[in-house]
Amino acid sequence: MPIAENFTSTYSQDWEINFLQCNPKGHLKQTELCNLLQLTAGSHAEMGGMSFTDMQAHDQAWVLSRMRVEIDEMPKWRDTVTVKTWIIDLQGSRSVRALEMWLNGKKIVGSITYWAVFNTKLRKSEALALPHEHFEKYPDKLPTKASFVKIDLNRDSTPVSERKVVLSDLDIVFHANNVKYLEWCLDAIDYRPLLKQQLESFDMNFLRELKLGDEVTLHKGYEGKKEFFTVNKHDKPCFALELNWK
Repeated sequence: MPIAENFTSTYSQDWEINFLQCNPKGHLKQTELCNLLQLTAGSHAEMGGMSFTDMQAHDQAWVLSRMRVEIDEMPKWRDTVTVKTWIIDLQGSRSVRALEMWLNGKKIVGSITYWAVFNTKLRKSEALALPHEHFEKYPDKLPTKASFVKIDLNRDSTPVSERKVVLSDLDIVFHANNVKYLEWCLDAIDYRPLLKQQLESFDMNFLRELKLGDEVTLHKGYEGKKEFFTVNKHDKPCFALELNWK
């Protein structure tokens, strides 16, 4: 698709929170928050000629590698939020993108994301085949207090559940969608602090893709106010999550 006439290097999109996106207390779910952030990033990429369709002409797609989310407040049912996004850095096979969620003129969520170009036929990363010089980069305009982190995989943890990747877990790239990993982990915590809006931030590392029929084990551990998870296939971590509680 051609670059949109109204393309700009910074982009914002309004979203009205519907009841299907909310938890029993009426606040936006953390999984749905991630979906809205990524949908906005996708809209911006499409306007700039780097959509999934554009990239598939070269057998490429963007896949999420790391993501940090810092939360001051979660919106509620019927709120209209504005999600803003821009690119911090883009070179070779990687891109760092910023995202913010605003409500009534106040920033309530910040997120910094690390994306990799993925060859959907070869199933490996490679340099971006599309031009991106029309995207201005903003290396000093950061959306979070801290950057994404490499989560420590060597801490003591305990297996808490097992599952098999099923059709409803898959996305358009035919592997487990990144938000599904977060969903699996949040299903394994004490839900009460989550419903009380005590989750201050979380980090996610995506290490290896999971495909239909893969069998995985979910491990959980604690370190102070941090709760951490890994999703393992054949004892090798495919995903890591760290929850930071107030």
